[in-house]
Amino acid sequence: MDFTPALRVFLSTIGYTAFGLAVFGLAFWIIVKITPFSIRKEIQDDQNTSLAVLIGSVILGLALIIAAAIHS
Repeated sequence: MDFTPALRVFLSTIGYTAFGLAVFGLAFWIIVKITPFSIRKEIQDDQNTSLAVLIGSVILGLALIIAAAIHS
């Protein structure tokens, strides 16, 4: 059996996954640095649901952009 196409797909999947995680990590780091307050304290201690929804929407937006860039 020839595993070359399957190996190529597997390696490209690993590469795209690493790229997506790096972009998500960078975006979250930027959000943490820009905000003048502690995101962890706001979400965990103060139960700020709107902040959690906002960060979740940023992550979903980034996921859509990355998926569109990879797909085309």
